[in-house]
Amino acid sequence: MSERMCNIDAKGKFVRLAGGLISVFLGIILSVLLVLNDLPSNLLTVASILGLFSGGVLGIYEGRSGWCFARALGIWTPI
Repeated sequence: MSERMCNIDAKGKFVRLAGGLISVFLGIILSVLLVLNDLPSNLLTVASILGLFSGGVLGIYEGRSGWCFARALGIWTPI
């Protein structure tokens, strides 16, 4: 079995995991507000909530696995 490839250090993992958890939490809160009709139900609102949630899930994955999507594409990240 192959060894996992890590391209971020412990600080980068923490930042990505914390940011991902915050994004998913905010996405859930905004989804509840949308269902309760406290937010306008339009394409921009729904796309924003989906972006928050999916970006948060990606951040959680990156934080747990130690693999950063942007770094894998060759984009330099400061953390």
